[in-house]
Amino acid sequence: MIKIGVTGALGKMGSEVIKTVIENSETKGEMTLVMAVDKFETGKNVYGDVVIESDLKKALEATKPDVVVDFTQPSVVFENAKIYLNAKVKPVIGTTGLSIEQIRELEELSKKNNTGCFIAPNFTTGAVLMMMFSKMAAKYFDNAEIIEFHHNRKKDAPSGTAIKTAQMMAEANPDFTRGNVPETELIQGARGGNFNENGKGNIHIHAVRMPGFVASQEVIFGSAGQTLKIRHDSIDRECYMGGVQLAIKHVYDNNDFIYGLENIL
Repeated sequence: MIKIGVTGALGKMGSEVIKTVIENSETKGEMTLVMAVDKFETGKNVYGDVVIESDLKKALEATKPDVVVDFTQPSVVFENAKIYLNAKVKPVIGTTGLSIEQIRELEELSKKNNTGCFIAPNFTTGAVLMMMFSKMAAKYFDNAEIIEFHHNRKKDAPSGTAIKTAQMMAEANPDFTRGNVPETELIQGARGGNFNENGKGNIHIHAVRMPGFVASQEVIFGSAGQTLKIRHDSIDRECYMGGVQLAIKHVYDNNDFIYGLENIL
């Protein structure tokens, strides 16, 4: 049975992960909850004898989880990830906001400690398929832009899903602004952020933050006389849990570094 810890346990995603682990424990017996960490409500009972801990290092030492699922904040996730890997605890990270440089540093740390690490901007199978389809379409269109929609409590922009999508598209096509005329923004940011990594991409990404959304993304491709739209909508956070469980099982069985759920589908 896989011993699971959850960091950001009281958040919307953390709470859903705890619910999923408990259901798995009671029905399939594959996982068991041993640790819950959050900066609020220390000592609150979560399940059985598992209570909220506020000190991550002490909680890891006391409970010794096999895998920790992290849905915290962009401001703390990088330091959290280094703590997991240095303690040789395998993290599954769904918190977005990590820079490309930070992801590379965590990959090196994972290899150094021979400890698996799984980072995914999105754990929904539908969103991952959207990214894969976008990479396929990228070969056939010279112009593309991304619009992502999230609730107004999301702190980072653009989303990790949008960045990952742009990276995958740029692998297939180095420039998505062919034929565009020189532009002047009358309001700064009107054309969104321009994704350009190692000279490849030139993909405008627009981030919408508004009550009523969970997470949605639309990739728009254009060429002479046609447009193609690839869109995914997350209606409920439950849709992420299948991917989270796949990631937990993979990282438990392997010591590799994975960035993106598409790598194990």
